[in-house]
Amino acid sequence: MAEILHHRLYDGRRIAFRLTPGRGPCLVFLPGYMSDMSGTKASALCAEAAARGRACLLLDYSGCGQSEGSFAEGTLSRWRDEVLALVSSYVAGPVLLVGSSMGGWLMLLVAERLGPRCAGLIGIAPAPDFTRWGLSAAERAALAAGETIHQPNPYGPTPTPIHPGFFADAENHLRLESALGLSCPVRLIHGKRDDDVPWEISLRLKAALGSADVQVSLVEDGDHRLSRPEDIARILALVGEFYP
Repeated sequence: MAEILHHRLYDGRRIAFRLTPGRGPCLVFLPGYMSDMSGTKASALCAEAAARGRACLLLDYSGCGQSEGSFAEGTLSRWRDEVLALVSSYVAGPVLLVGSSMGGWLMLLVAERLGPRCAGLIGIAPAPDFTRWGLSAAERAALAAGETIHQPNPYGPTPTPIHPGFFADAENHLRLESALGLSCPVRLIHGKRDDDVPWEISLRLKAALGSADVQVSLVEDGDHRLSRPEDIARILALVGEFYP
């Protein structure tokens, strides 16, 4: 893959990214919560882009992977602005946003800012508004009171923290409760055995989107990660729809 570079933001934070040059639209992959650009899906998308001569941008949000910053200070607004800063600095022309889990929420916020530059969206088990449907009333109350909560982590030994700053910011970015003014083509893929994000969330997102071209693919035996070879093949096929 392309070498890891760093972009310095206005406050001195350095954001790690990989940039593969090529024809557009430039695929920009947005990882999930506490994930980074070293994951299976990101690596597969980057390799496919390089093999086919397509432009691709991967990044680590601040506080994640090889980027600087504290994860406890991470918010959707902060990470959205980091993505936009990289796109503004290194990408010319249209952008194809691919968001995984929380990245599927973030891609909506980025797409709203990109406007007509956004050539399309691909959501992989997208999780918009997870601070509403994914948390109990007690957890929401604790976060609203300024406490950090911890949830079980099925992918590692350390519980997953959710910080009050993230929660407070997320309350300003709920997107399933009203119509979304996005008109670009959208493809959503979701496993029906997803124990983290109910597959019905993709159907709710489809209903909220204003685009006339939205398709949802449900994988009967797919889990949340959708990282098996057959799942990766499905995702790459969706990406291929956006290139001649």
